[in-house]
Parts: sequence; structure tokens; C-alpha cells
Amino acid sequence: MRVHLLDGTYELFRHFFGQPPRAAQDGEEIGATYGVVTSVLTMLEGGATHLGVATDHVIPSFRNELWPGYKTGDEVPETLSAQFGPLEDALRALGVVVWPMVELEADDALASAATVAAEDPTVDQVIICTPDKDLAQCVVGTRVVQLDRRKDMVVDEDGVRAKFGVSPASIPDWLALVGDAADGFPGLPGWGKRSAAVVLAHYDHLHSIPDDVAQWDPSVRRAVRGAERLAATLRDGRPLVELFHVLATLRVERSLLPQVAALEWRGPTAAFDDTCRHLRSPALARRAADLMSR
Repeated sequence: MRVHLLDGTYELFRHFFGQPPRAAQDGEEIGATYGVVTSVLTMLEGGATHLGVATDHVIPSFRNELWPGYKTGDEVPETLSAQFGPLEDALRALGVVVWPMVELEADDALASAATVAAEDPTVDQVIICTPDKDLAQCVVGTRVVQLDRRKDMVVDEDGVRAKFGVSPASIPDWLALVGDAADGFPGLPGWGKRSAAVVLAHYDHLHSIPDDVAQWDPSVRRAVRGAERLAATLRDGRPLVELFHVLATLRVERSLLPQVAALEWRGPTAAFDDTCRHLRSPALARRAADLMSR
């Protein structure tokens, strides 16, 4: 079997900004919710059998307590943030497993489910449906891959190396050095994507990089412009970059998915008809019914 893990937060944003507004029967804005539910049905029609969706029910997480600049969601439009709850309800009514995250983030839920699913011998492949670079750290060979559904592009371990210059296991270290503007932490001054990739391609992890540039491998020193300055920045910024590494490392909470079998889609619940009426789309209910009749 193949397991599909969908980044519901990304999908909600994508549909909110990518299609016209849509009002529910009561006037509530539900365009993004409708778009994601439609998209999930399309995945099921396309052959997805085991599916889980993670959302950031509350955008601030434990990481905000560690770094005051971490993303808060304050700039998210109210008409978008108000659709997280309705989306989660709609997906549950469709019969899809949903992880609405509060202390952890949706990315952590996807990493957790990917880890559990990859360990199951009945699983042939785990497909993490998101272009988010944070999830690149979860990629394993061709067994656990990322799928950018908008571009229809699959990224396996070779693809991660080609894109970032490092292995999936080094992605948190790479992000800690270069920073992540989307998540709100800056990285270390002077460290760019190329310099971080060259150094980590040799040392793999931050703790393996010597503080003294004289101890760097000669090939690394030659390949990196300003190696002495970068080594000094790393030496002086160790506590900070180690904090950024914590922020960039996804947490694995196995209790989110005790068994992969729980992800099997068995059809919509009785509440899905009401959901479709609320979304003003009886066609969605017919599509779900057609799926069950196959």
C-alpha cells in the first residue's frame, strides 16, 4: 500500500489565495475549505487508500516559547484562520483522519506519521504531500518522498541532495545555518545556502564542524569563501545556532498514529451530507457516494 500524508495548512492557504471566495448557506466564507475537501476527494478518486491530513489548528506552537521571532500567524487573514476548524470538521465528516495540532505543528504530525508508516512492512511508499522544505528531513530513499501536488513533482532522497546540496538528515542543520524566513528565524550571519551545503556535505551535522578553521578539511576550506570568518561566526554563535536547530527539527510523536491501518479510507460518515449542504455542493456528496460504489 501507499500512504498519503497531506499538509492541510498548506492546502488551506493555497486554496484561499488561489480561488474566488465562496459563501456558505449562513454567509460564512468557506472557499478554501471547499477547495481542500474537493482536492482530497480528487486524491481518493485517483487511488489514494490510506490518507491522513495535518493542520495547524493553533498556529503558535512550543517553538514560540523558545524563540520570540517564530511565526505566530498574526498576519493571516481572519477569513482564512477561521476556516481551520470547519476544514477539520469537513474532513472528519468525509471519513478522513485529521491531526489538528496545537502544541506541536502540522509538520510535526506529518513527520510522526511518516516515521510510523515507513516502519510498517505492509507500506510500499510514504508520500508526504507538501513542498515545504522542512519536510525534506523526512525523506528516505524512494520509500519516503515529498510530492508537490501543484507542480506534480516528486522529490526523493537524490532530489533533496540535488536541491539543497545535503542529505535529508542534514536539513535541520542546513536550516539552522541559513535561517528560515517563513518560520521566523534568521540563521547565522554570513552563512549562505552554498557555504552551508558545502560544509555540511562533508561534516553532516553542526556538532561535527570544528570551531577552529585550521581543523577544517582542506578541501572544505578551499571550497568556501571566507572560511575563517564563517568558522568564527559559528564558534561565537553556537548557542544560537543550536537553538535554531531545535526549531528546525521536526518532533516525532508516535501516539498520533498507533497503527497505519487507521488511515484507510472507508467512506464518508453520515454527517457528510450536511457538510456538503453547508458548502453548497451536493456534487461532493455524489462523488463520495460514487467512490463507495466502485
